[in-house]
Amino acid sequence: MNAIDIHLENFEGPLDLLMHLIKKNNLDIYDIPISQITAEYLQYLEVMKSLNLDVAGEFLVMAATLMQVKAKMLLPAPEVMEGENGPDPRGALVSMLEEYQRYKEASKEMNARFSKYKDAFYRGSPVFTSEEKYLDLDYYALMDAVKRAFERAEPTREVEADQFPIESRVAKIGKMLEGREWMLLDEVFATETKRLGVITCFMALLELVKQRKILISQDEAYAEVRIYPAPAVIEAPQPEPAAASPAAPEAPPSPAN
Repeated sequence: MNAIDIHLENFEGPLDLLMHLIKKNNLDIYDIPISQITAEYLQYLEVMKSLNLDVAGEFLVMAATLMQVKAKMLLPAPEVMEGENGPDPRGALVSMLEEYQRYKEASKEMNARFSKYKDAFYRGSPVFTSEEKYLDLDYYALMDAVKRAFERAEPTREVEADQFPIESRVAKIGKMLEGREWMLLDEVFATETKRLGVITCFMALLELVKQRKILISQDEAYAEVRIYPAPAVIEAPQPEPAAASPAAPEAPPSPAN
């Protein structure tokens, strides 16, 4: 089984992942438990690597930064005068997260303004409905589901590629959706007991999204992720071909002289 490289451009960067972990765990940005965040961050990188996702260098740089901050916090603090506090090793990280939050809020404001005023500036510009967004969710929510499935899967070092063809998982997902309006993302991975089976299900989901056969949606941040069958495309009826005109009768032969 050849390795399949999957490249997703929607990962906004390591700060986006850090903010996801902080909000997910209801942590205070100014008092980050660096050991916990570092451990979870590294777990997510392992999940991304297991799925053959293209992990950019900036993710690895942030991992090194977190490890450095963690190491500094484990070292004895330098002596300071009584009543004063020494520099917090997390200070630079907090500053980056603060700036990132400001940019995210500004981006949301700009998107809101665009949605409000777009019709005033663009005549006939396309407006996409939720049904047309075939992958409308926080990508880290997708990673959460894969991570949970990995934790349930049996650890193995055996190569069992032939037992996990992607076509079988595509058919499995289609069968699970038959007669249903939607199903939870976790249901796709629930019966998988091997990590390779989880990875194959993940690739099957992306393939079905690419073929526009399913929609994966999250109604709001940190809500459950649902999979919907894509709405059927109704083709316009083709006009019937016009009936052929009856052939003109042949003229009678001229009488012989």
